[in-house]
Amino acid sequence: MDLATGLDTAWVLLGAALVFFMQAGFAMVETGFTRAKNAGNIIMKNLMDFSLGTPIFWILGFGIMFGANVFGGWLSVPSFFQGANALPGDYNFATLIFQTVFCATAATIVSGAMAERTKFSAYIVYSMVISAVIYPVSGHWVWGGGWLSELGFHDFAGSTAVHMVGGVAALVGAKILGPRIGKYKKDGTSVAIPGHSLTLGALGVFILWFCWFGFNGCSTVAMSDTESSSLAASVFVTTNLAAACATVATMVVTWVRYKKPDVSMTLNGALAGLVAITAGCDSVTPLGAAVIGTVAGILVVFAVEFIDKKLKIDDPVGAVAVHGCCGAAGTIMTGLFAAKGGLFYGGGFSFLGIQTLGVITVIAWVAVTMTIVFLIIKHTMGLRASAEEEIEGLDIHEHGLASSYADFMLNVPTILTGRSETVGQETPESAVPIIRVPDNTEKKVDKDGHTITKITVVCKESKFEALKHALNEIGVTGMTLTHVLGCGMQKGSSEYYRGVPVEATLLPKIKVDIVVCRVPVSDVIKAAVKILYTGHIGDGKIFVYDVRDVVKVRTGESGYDAMTDDGENC
Repeated sequence: MDLATGLDTAWVLLGAALVFFMQAGFAMVETGFTRAKNAGNIIMKNLMDFSLGTPIFWILGFGIMFGANVFGGWLSVPSFFQGANALPGDYNFATLIFQTVFCATAATIVSGAMAERTKFSAYIVYSMVISAVIYPVSGHWVWGGGWLSELGFHDFAGSTAVHMVGGVAALVGAKILGPRIGKYKKDGTSVAIPGHSLTLGALGVFILWFCWFGFNGCSTVAMSDTESSSLAASVFVTTNLAAACATVATMVVTWVRYKKPDVSMTLNGALAGLVAITAGCDSVTPLGAAVIGTVAGILVVFAVEFIDKKLKIDDPVGAVAVHGCCGAAGTIMTGLFAAKGGLFYGGGFSFLGIQTLGVITVIAWVAVTMTIVFLIIKHTMGLRASAEEEIEGLDIHEHGLASSYADFMLNVPTILTGRSETVGQETPESAVPIIRVPDNTEKKVDKDGHTITKITVVCKESKFEALKHALNEIGVTGMTLTHVLGCGMQKGSSEYYRGVPVEATLLPKIKVDIVVCRVPVSDVIKAAVKILYTGHIGDGKIFVYDVRDVVKVRTGESGYDAMTDDGENC
């Protein structure tokens, strides 16, 4: 092997490694955009579609994709077990691993749209079918010398061959599977179900953006000469420009439509730009890439809304809009913006027609075959988890995983029969004070006629220090502070999640509980109002309750005696 061949091989292997790492990006996006109770299930699916897809593609898929043409290039003569007994130098292993990771990308797209209600066993089956047959057949048309490639169809790195295949399969699967419980009201109105971690979702998007330089850039499959290295550099620029412009476009559109820039939708916008430019990243100018990205960033917002609100198809992560719609749009826009042959560069309608024909036929192939696959699974082993499993979470039922975030859970003591399991020295029974059970039929009144009153103040956290100081000034020194989320009758300001109004915006507040007897309730209220009042919605509320009795656990004292010793002031 000469130096030039070695450099080209190293470039392809680098791309394969980066595209493999996209699995981590997809896993983080899907996990972050869904609920915590299904995090482990989603991680497992992303792990297994690659782990199962690798041998399946090696055994059959690669042979179908790159087999000799039959029936005018619509099918191929498959071969099996690629390079099974080959030694280094006897087989092009670089191409095999490069195409393997691309196949895994197409398969993993589907899991996001069908997340939170698909049986794990069903997922394994349809993922293997995609890797074995669905992706390889259309891949043969595009990249394996099939009829589309002979027509001149151009899809440099897979807007159609990879992303649209996954997006269409996701659309069919989500439709047959049905929406998550509670996603739509009886009148068909969509209900927002926010994901549990935008942090994970953002991490996934940054990983994918980074890895896309390998996905597109290394698809030059060469780096040993000036022409190939210049092309790779150009692809890096067009890929990055499209992603950035799409992100900005999505932010602006959501800012206008929802009055605030939508975080999750803007993250989808970045992916939309990356998907759209993938077909023509080698053939468009930087200006063309910027336009393609901008169009994709706008399109993804309306596609997400249309799929959710009009088609009533529940796609938790926006996979159909990002990969299906923007994959198709990017492929067609290559027919417009390609510097050589594009309609806007004097190439006429021929190339645009070929691009459109390719998109339509691949959609038809995936839609028909995946409909058959999903229906067979549905009526045999079952496609959807039970209602109980979905409500409680797939982690516990599918994988025996109580939580993917065990260290973040409160430690709840285990209830056992027999001896107490409390760690540490037990308190002698003789030392426990005798507690008089309060008689709740009468309100306690001391000799001066004071009653015990509980006052709860709900307000903005920023006001707490001033409130505490004001209460101390009037003699209130004991209080309990709790961080809470809530909304009043106005339900907070109007907020949106992925274009869907959030029914009740839970705003961060603090709750301060105070119990007083000799400090006048009116003084507490006046002091609180003076500090909290601004005249705007959200100033807070004050609740006043009668307290029947108080019992001090340490001494067993009740009533006023329970509140006034040890320097306490009520």
